[in-house]
Amino acid sequence: MFKHLFSEGIIGSMKTKNRIVMTAMGNHLANSDGSVSERDIAFYGARAKGGVGVIITECALVDGARGKGNNNQISVAEDRFIPGLKQLAQEIHRYGGKVVVQIYHPGRQGISAVNGNLPMLAPSEVECQAVHQPTVAMTTAEVADMVERFIKAAVRVKAAGIDGVEVHGAHGYLINQFLSPYTNKREDKYGGSFENRMRFLEEIVLGIRQHCGEDYPLIVRLSVDEFLGTVDGCERGLNLADGVKIARHLEELGADAIDVSSGIYESMNIAWEPSSFEQGWKSYLPETIKKAVNIPVIGVAVIRDPEYADKMIAKGKLDFAGSARQHYADPEWSNKAKAGKVDELRKCISCLHCMETLMAADMSPIPCQCGINIQSGRELEYSDFKQDGNGRIVAIIGAGPAGLEAARVLAMRNYKPIIFEKTDKAGGQLELANKPPNKEKISWLINYLTGQVNKLGVEIRFNTAPTLENIKELNPYAVFIAQGSEPIMPEAIPGIAGQEVLCATEILRGKVTLKDKKVAVIGSGMTGIETAHLLAENGNDVSIFEMADTIGPGLYFQNLIDVMNHIGKLSVKLYPKHKLLKIDNGNAIFEITANGEKKEYKFDAVVICLGTKPNQALTKEIKANFEQVYILGDAAKAGRIRDAMETGFLSAYNL
Repeated sequence: MFKHLFSEGIIGSMKTKNRIVMTAMGNHLANSDGSVSERDIAFYGARAKGGVGVIITECALVDGARGKGNNNQISVAEDRFIPGLKQLAQEIHRYGGKVVVQIYHPGRQGISAVNGNLPMLAPSEVECQAVHQPTVAMTTAEVADMVERFIKAAVRVKAAGIDGVEVHGAHGYLINQFLSPYTNKREDKYGGSFENRMRFLEEIVLGIRQHCGEDYPLIVRLSVDEFLGTVDGCERGLNLADGVKIARHLEELGADAIDVSSGIYESMNIAWEPSSFEQGWKSYLPETIKKAVNIPVIGVAVIRDPEYADKMIAKGKLDFAGSARQHYADPEWSNKAKAGKVDELRKCISCLHCMETLMAADMSPIPCQCGINIQSGRELEYSDFKQDGNGRIVAIIGAGPAGLEAARVLAMRNYKPIIFEKTDKAGGQLELANKPPNKEKISWLINYLTGQVNKLGVEIRFNTAPTLENIKELNPYAVFIAQGSEPIMPEAIPGIAGQEVLCATEILRGKVTLKDKKVAVIGSGMTGIETAHLLAENGNDVSIFEMADTIGPGLYFQNLIDVMNHIGKLSVKLYPKHKLLKIDNGNAIFEITANGEKKEYKFDAVVICLGTKPNQALTKEIKANFEQVYILGDAAKAGRIRDAMETGFLSAYNL
């Protein structure tokens, strides 16, 4: 299967068993002192065992005092970190994989609080508009010192038996900051002309070549286009023509490969894409670089399907298919693809839960997580699927993500799960979440979960809302309640039961279709905004009302920016600080929370999107009649996909 993807690759002196690259991505798993942890080794080892040809680690520190991205990040800033790197290399080599360590400094995109409360070093005093940290321009001497730090880091990487080094010149970090006219305003030899802006990276590359040898594999990652034209208020940055020029110069300097990416923190959604970005959308970037250089090109482009990756290589768009999040979601992606088991792939749905938790990890008890794979980053804790079910029956009420994930794990443990599902299809809330525009990737998760339970022989009784007697007939060892949630329709609001009033689920399920109507959407959680998006695409004049001071309170900013960009193009109107008081024959009366003023608007329909509450049907009776009862997902507390998947996994894993 996929002969191009699984052909041997060559990067300098490094031969790879296939053309699959797990590109760098933070995971917050290193020990707090910067040493490689057992969790790191288990995490990367699982991907190597899963068949990845080349694993590029998370960006590793060259400056432990003033160059951290977070408090649990691999460091190569001192010799004492070499033993841990050796162990990592040995683990990946066990499975025939190659490992490359990416070295970097965050520059102005770092966080002062994790760097001794010092201002962040940068080529110029240009504050990042995403993280807003104090920034100081480096002196010429400090730049020269930083060059040496990168070179010494690469020497340590080689000494540890790592197969190659990747210099991180992308995503708006320090090297990228020197390359870009947006962030480099210097007037010394490191600023101004292309040659001067290139000098910092050039000195690093030449120094690594000198100290590590001409044959040591050296990759440079580049944001070949910063896409700053998509960001309001940003000056010109690097564009693709600049990226081509930089890549050509790096080839002349002796780089063995170019790892092509895009974006900086100000244009973050270009670098780490939300769900609206289609597979392959930026494949023209590595394709353009590949036409300009004669060294291998690694490319990323929301690659999820092995067939798509294989065709990209066959068509000459890139030499190596890179992805970080896909291998985070499914460490076995490579082996499954090679065996032709494409229907068993757990495809990343681009929900960005990983990025949200990574960015908050230093300030939260929740570590970096995958939204759909509970084992990711927790390979040490959740690898022992004990075969002690002995065929005992577990009744599961509901075939949503929590129920399906629980059934999958239970079946793997040799229990006999039986699922009751009141509708005619599996998926639960996912069958609503996949209906708004650009949310088709949610269906990938439904397909994965249903495919897994079918493969494992799990019985699903569709169109069956069980009675207590139905469950008792099974004489189950345990009962898992995963019956989801139901929309909140506050009865205290006069007129909430009016004919013109709908709930979001009626729109998303297609029970009611609105077209060319004037519609109010009450509530700006993600369901509200995405329902508004669907309504606006159907030609409706849509307004969103939100009681909070801003639209989308509590939503992860990348997802919010993305969907707001789409609804903005559809002229959806936004009304924060509006508390709904009453609905009367299409007239919606609000209180302006800032001043108490009352305002009235006329609509053809009012759609309520004020969240959901757990479905409690039969819960009390089941608890009273069975000893082992577990409440999963939204049936316990309304939450996100990760919450549902996690309760399903853990309840089944620990039973």
